[in-house]
Amino acid sequence: MAPNVLGRALVTAKWLSEAVRAGRVGTSLRVLDASWYPPQKRNAWQEFKERHIPGASFFDIEECRDQSSPYDFMLPSESHFADYVGRLGVSNDTHVVVYDGDELGTFYAPRAWWMFRAFGHKEVSVLNGGFKNWVKEGHPVTAEVSQPAPAVFKAKLNTTLLKTFEEMMQNVGSLRFQVVDSRPESRFRGTKLDQGLESGHIPGAVNIPFHSFLTETGHEKSIEEIQQIFHEKKVDLSKPLTATCHKGVTACHIALAAYLCGKHDVAVYDGSWSEWFHRAPPHYKVSELKRNKA
Repeated sequence: MAPNVLGRALVTAKWLSEAVRAGRVGTSLRVLDASWYPPQKRNAWQEFKERHIPGASFFDIEECRDQSSPYDFMLPSESHFADYVGRLGVSNDTHVVVYDGDELGTFYAPRAWWMFRAFGHKEVSVLNGGFKNWVKEGHPVTAEVSQPAPAVFKAKLNTTLLKTFEEMMQNVGSLRFQVVDSRPESRFRGTKLDQGLESGHIPGAVNIPFHSFLTETGHEKSIEEIQQIFHEKKVDLSKPLTATCHKGVTACHIALAAYLCGKHDVAVYDGSWSEWFHRAPPHYKVSELKRNKA
């Protein structure tokens, strides 16, 4: 394994910069900007047009989702995903590198990474440190929007990496798999609104805020540090594990962190709290705020 390709789930800016300078971005290597921001704060597409990694294409998470669902960012169908990434020049033989421009370093890129894996694509990596550190380290940027030649991508959903509401409901009683919630502690405990919704968590879930896995610079922590974080929360990586959050995005940070530790089968509850809040019975929504009022 090359020292700058960390288990293939992560690549360093140095590795990608060398690939860009060597002209390797093309049919065998595609770079995707998977940034998304609240519309009132930043415009991901506009920022991409102004500045991005040379040869990169914009992965629009708003477009590549189940637009018929009442919940944000639910997985699209196999055909929808295959058609969308095929238009970005991604085939089943392409190594895909995803990144985003979040100020933390990485926010939405792990969601795109997980989506590719959920649809059967193994050669996908997250740019460690994101665009923030790419720029900070002085690597090249461009405003030129490339037009990749369309490719054929065949998608096959790997259901072992996905959990539904029904499966999560059954697990409350059976406890067949561990559940880790990646939201901030206040939203997990139910003491602060979760993007407009009353907050709380699924019974039995353990809280590990996703930023726990990131260094101050926005890079992934070492494998030893990540293992220690799971250990301190009594999460057993040798047993089944599902990640959840607000809408299935930061849960993918849990899946990525576990993947780096050698656990490649973490599932994501796609609907997460936004679905659980609307569909689960009241006694299946654990909240300290409710408990204190009772």
